[in-house]
Amino acid sequence: MDNRAKQFVPFAAVKGYEEALRAKEKIVVEKIELSEEKKAELDFKLHQIQRNDIITVVYFCKDEYIKLEGMVSRLDADARVLKVVNTKIAFEDIYELSGEKIAEE
Repeated sequence: MDNRAKQFVPFAAVKGYEEALRAKEKIVVEKIELSEEKKAELDFKLHQIQRNDIITVVYFCKDEYIKLEGMVSRLDADARVLKVVNTKIAFEDIYELSGEKIAEE
């Protein structure tokens, strides 16, 4: 009886096939072009952020928008980079910012 059950155990003939299928399922989106008002709002919010603040950021990365919450580990206005934990985010990829210490315009 034990041998009979083994024939029904799932078998992956091609390694990585499942991962490749999941990658194909990803919905590709275009990057949204921000209005001047939205850019000004994000700039206002970026000036309020300090290192070690906990924030939520929505940003564009590789054909999708990602929502990330974490502690700001670096904010470099010259390089135009925001680093949340270990994720570097270019200012131009940011779509939305929020946090406890960030006031709305």
